[in-house]
Amino acid sequence: MRYVLPGTLASRGMALGRARLVQPSRYAVDNRPLAEDEVEAELERLHRALDTARQELRELRGKLHGALAREVNEFIDAHSLLLDDAELLRGLDDLVRIGHYRAGAALKKQRDRLAAVFEAMDDPYLRSRKEDVDQVIARVVSVLQRHTTPEERKLAARVGEVLIADTIAPADMAHLAGNGLLGVITSSGSAYSHSAILARSLGLPMLVGARDALSLLHDEDLVLIDADRGEAIVHPTAQDLARYRAWQREAAAEGRRLATLANAATRTRDGAPILLLANAETPADVALARSRGADGVGLYRTEFLFLRHKGLPTEDEQFNAYRDLVLGMGGLPVTIRTLDLGADKADAAGLVLRGEDNPALGVRGVRLSLRYPAVFTTQIRAILRAACYGPVRVLVPMVTQPDELIAVRTLFKLARQDLKRENIDLPEKLPLGAMIEVPAAAINVRALLEHADFLAIGTNDLAQYVLAADRGNDALDNIYTPLQPALLRLLSHVIGAGRRARKPVSLCGEIGGDTNFTAMLLALGLTEFSMHPSQLLQVRDRLAVLDHGILRNHAARLLRATTHEHVAELLAQLED
Repeated sequence: MRYVLPGTLASRGMALGRARLVQPSRYAVDNRPLAEDEVEAELERLHRALDTARQELRELRGKLHGALAREVNEFIDAHSLLLDDAELLRGLDDLVRIGHYRAGAALKKQRDRLAAVFEAMDDPYLRSRKEDVDQVIARVVSVLQRHTTPEERKLAARVGEVLIADTIAPADMAHLAGNGLLGVITSSGSAYSHSAILARSLGLPMLVGARDALSLLHDEDLVLIDADRGEAIVHPTAQDLARYRAWQREAAAEGRRLATLANAATRTRDGAPILLLANAETPADVALARSRGADGVGLYRTEFLFLRHKGLPTEDEQFNAYRDLVLGMGGLPVTIRTLDLGADKADAAGLVLRGEDNPALGVRGVRLSLRYPAVFTTQIRAILRAACYGPVRVLVPMVTQPDELIAVRTLFKLARQDLKRENIDLPEKLPLGAMIEVPAAAINVRALLEHADFLAIGTNDLAQYVLAADRGNDALDNIYTPLQPALLRLLSHVIGAGRRARKPVSLCGEIGGDTNFTAMLLALGLTEFSMHPSQLLQVRDRLAVLDHGILRNHAARLLRATTHEHVAELLAQLED
């Protein structure tokens, strides 16, 4: 019988496939206590499962390329670190050795224990780590279950299916997408989670918050995801299938139309020129940006060089990557962001920091770079050398106050002097910019502009810090929205300050590539957008039907709004 399962749009599109359920929290757990003579064998079984899970993550990292690697590898690293966490492993061993729990029961017990700890935390970033724990434990449980449930072994290889899960890790989504996964439905999660962002980049329809998905759906059920309507239709009728086929024809025609915009100029309906830049971290991203007609790279993430490397990458290794980036853009401007890691990932990158109670508010971004000036100088030298091959700008992440930019400039000056003594060709000028993602930087932006040549707004973190709301927490959907008046006022303040100082301001956060927010950003005065290259054509198309002058004239109305609902109403009126 046909029924409709409501959910929340996370990634647009439609998909038709057979349901495949992943229910790690519902695995049958053997709660019988171990006999004393079974303990060592059970410990060995548990350790084998942990080793297999680690190996799977290593293999998965090696398989991901191009768009599939975007924003995924850091989660693979986070999960790998959890699998090596001393507290987690010690707790598991104690449950088996002392409590006589079987491996599956020990994993569930430790998962419940850690989940309770994370849920009790006030900090939204740390609360979000509960999802990482769930996903890591689920991976190990899946390994254990393979002896009795061989169907699980085939999951990653299956194609033509819609995945139904409580949550899905970005790494697993990327891998399954590479094997033909058609769509995703999760019973929890947020439209602003990393998995949702990845789904949008991959063009994979996704619904989140479909509360009853795991209880109502069964393996092999035929499911039609209509993410645009925020629903999934189970056992669709002939009429539903006809609508899906019509959508497929329209989507194909739309794809052909958008492809014609690859070499078009980016202008609004009233002729205002707009710069469309690309966020990138791999050669595949760069190639896609060129093919879609990007005006340059607005954000090149360098941390992947550190996270994918055993130990720290050498100066030459970094230079080669940056040089290839610059050459790959064929003379278009490139913005290289310096190392953006926090203490929670520093160890994986070959840097050692003591554990921090709250890494989201700790030694990360420029703070970490200045903590290790020798490592930072190696990166600076590589960037300076690569900048001889084309126009390069340098973007400094997690800036809070002017003295950080002053310190970075000093290190660049010293590195330049050393390279000159080595008779290495150097660019005459290298613009230095500040990433605005800390509320203090946004509020005090005028002071930063005295030392910065340009600004790039990172709305993903800025929104979380301003709203004190984790974007991955579906319980906070009514709070974490880019339409929040406080966030709009900060964005307007930063963009306006840059305009008055006659210095460029771009926005490289997720909303830059979301056409739902293009009109809002134009109204606030933004003229430089940076996004994943897969989103360039849609945003260019959207800009072409918006009137820049009219939107700017109504900016004051938007900024007087007191609720995000009011902002949404005003935008809807402007776009009619």
